[in-house]
Amino acid sequence: MSVEIREVKTKRDFVKFVKFPLRMYRHHPQYVPDLYIDSIANLDADKNPMGKYSKFTKFLAFKDGKVVGRVAAIINEIANESWNHKQVRFGWIDFIDDKEVSRALIEAVIDFGKKYGMTEIAGPLGFTDLDNEGVVVEGFDVISSFMLKTNFPYYKDHFEALGMTKEVDWLEFKIYVPDEMPERFTRANKIIMERYNLHIRKITKREVRKENYGQKIFDLINIAYKDLYDYTKLPQEVIDNYIKTYLGLLDLNYVVLVENEKDELVGVGITMPSLSHAVQKTHGYLFPFGWWHIVKSMYIKHEDALELLLIAAHPDYKNKGISALIMSEIHPRVKKGGFKWADSNGELESNASMQNAWNLFEKELVRRRRVYGMKIE
Repeated sequence: MSVEIREVKTKRDFVKFVKFPLRMYRHHPQYVPDLYIDSIANLDADKNPMGKYSKFTKFLAFKDGKVVGRVAAIINEIANESWNHKQVRFGWIDFIDDKEVSRALIEAVIDFGKKYGMTEIAGPLGFTDLDNEGVVVEGFDVISSFMLKTNFPYYKDHFEALGMTKEVDWLEFKIYVPDEMPERFTRANKIIMERYNLHIRKITKREVRKENYGQKIFDLINIAYKDLYDYTKLPQEVIDNYIKTYLGLLDLNYVVLVENEKDELVGVGITMPSLSHAVQKTHGYLFPFGWWHIVKSMYIKHEDALELLLIAAHPDYKNKGISALIMSEIHPRVKKGGFKWADSNGELESNASMQNAWNLFEKELVRRRRVYGMKIE
């Protein structure tokens, strides 16, 4: 039977869209689901502030009356203007191992893009760089992080069968926590701080709100990441939403802020105890009992791993040791917390400076993820 593509317009189809990967990956040993409640908010263009800056729709694929795939089509107007291209993104894509299904989904995205004059397609990408990006092409035997999802190995073959080629790769590392920091780091810290008049700022949650540190962090991210692949500068409404939704969940003991002599934020490192196994146990649902696994992992017995969510340095301080300073500052906190290793977030393959820093530690490359693209003129 042929594949039927249906644009998601009803609440019933929206629920099917959100639940499809929860069903398809339910017994996958390495998959960590998105929380259902988060997906509902993120994939509703009326609730997600990025909906104001995007043209967006969702498609479901049916075969024999059953849902066999899904995809979101996104025209990110901020990124298109910033990077001077006419690109339609595909994201939140999942499908069974049937090339007829994957082709129909991508063709639906292409048709949507062409309707608005787009000339290229790329993905998997989300609304912003804080959404899940890329498809895993290497490293399928390690549990995924809470922020970045894994997928079945056949996805890569499906995209390449459609004529898509590599746009960019991200690398993910497992970095083991050393008993002591390398002497090079310890020696360099004092020199870096004295030479550039830097200091570490420790803050409380009260100070985060009172002194607007959430805004300062996102302002720095916008500046530090502006030249990274297809980066979307975050509008104020989006920043406000991220601050409201996520900042209060962070344990500030694992957040490092670096300021200059003017008390301006020039570097930030954000880490958090891994929630991968805890969220996996929820099967994507906080209720009735899923919340307990997360609370237990956060406040009673955390996992062995820490997630390195991001490190950002102001361009004026690029290649001046900010990353080393952040890692040295976070080490005693991580060691005291009893963590055994850290899972890096995706790092661009071209980010040689960060990868050189990891070379000072025992590490292993655990995953490679890729964005595919092609012209659609």
